Amino acid sequence: MRRVSFTGLFALALAVLLAGCGGGGGSKAVPTNSVAVVDDQTITKAEFDELITYAKRSFDTQKRPFPKVGTPEYVQLRDQAMRFLIQRTQFEVKADELKIDVSDDAVKKRVDQYVKERHGGDRKKFEAELKTQGLGEKQAAEIIRANLVQEAIFNKVTSEVKVEDAELKTYYDKNKAQYGTPETRTVRHILVKQKPLADSLYTQLRGGGDWKALAKKHSQDPASKNSGGRMTATKGQLVPEFEKTAFALAIRVVSKPVKTQFGWHLIEALSPVKKSQATPFKQVKEAIRQQRLQEKKNKAMETWVADMRKDLNKKTTYQVGYKPSAAANAPTG
Repeated sequence: MRRVSFTGLFALALAVLLAGCGGGGGSKAVPTNSVAVVDDQTITKAEFDELITYAKRSFDTQKRPFPKVGTPEYVQLRDQAMRFLIQRTQFEVKADELKIDVSDDAVKKRVDQYVKERHGGDRKKFEAELKTQGLGEKQAAEIIRANLVQEAIFNKVTSEVKVEDAELKTYYDKNKAQYGTPETRTVRHILVKQKPLADSLYTQLRGGGDWKALAKKHSQDPASKNSGGRMTATKGQLVPEFEKTAFALAIRVVSKPVKTQFGWHLIEALSPVKKSQATPFKQVKEAIRQQRLQEKKNKAMETWVADMRKDLNKKTTYQVGYKPSAAANAPTG
């Protein structure tokens, strides 16, 4: 399979996400111009240097001093770069085993698609974007090629994952509250910070005080104070103390001051509770299928990646001074 070279911010950002790479256990000697060997594939010093060079450009752009070799900050950058390079190479090894390759035409199509969707087909804007990242079109194409390789592996690994209809109904029954409208009711409230003021307002409102005037003058809730404190209370979207009171009140009854993380509330129910309504299963069946299918595919891929790491970490050897921190006890070349 064609060797893929990653550079730029995309690489370093992805490295952080792939920080789970563990220590190596391989026994192959690492060539002097390389930083690691994964199975029968070497990772060259040039590839490592390429990532560090981009990191330096990024620091320069941000007008930040680049960490000196040996400092904890530099070790962190080194570890990120090495973890990324190891993970990338592991995927390449497995792609070879799965007989996956990505053609130049597929890469070109994906680049063209990106330019069209992101820049309306304007190549100059695309080139300008790459320039801000310190990348050329060739490097961007290599990044896209690697992404396509990983997509192809995902598709192959998860090709037999399915979701049965019975599973969909079971999931729907257990999560019916997600598929419909929750209980609601119209209430009004006044929010204040101090308990003495809340007690005073409670007395005034129970005595027939003007909600609109008092809310406008005292409420700390900008969303409702100018409408007399009026709002729609929706179950599941309120802090628990407020929700419990708002849905328990009889109509036209003013609550005693209710304490929440926001302060003290005075609440009055203005309407009956509108009961929740579940969306029929047949209307959400396919949406649930897609959701569950994606979840199961992601789980299958996570398992596959874990097994891949377990296998290939045993076949990974590091050059002296290039082991990521998590691989501190790994053999060196």
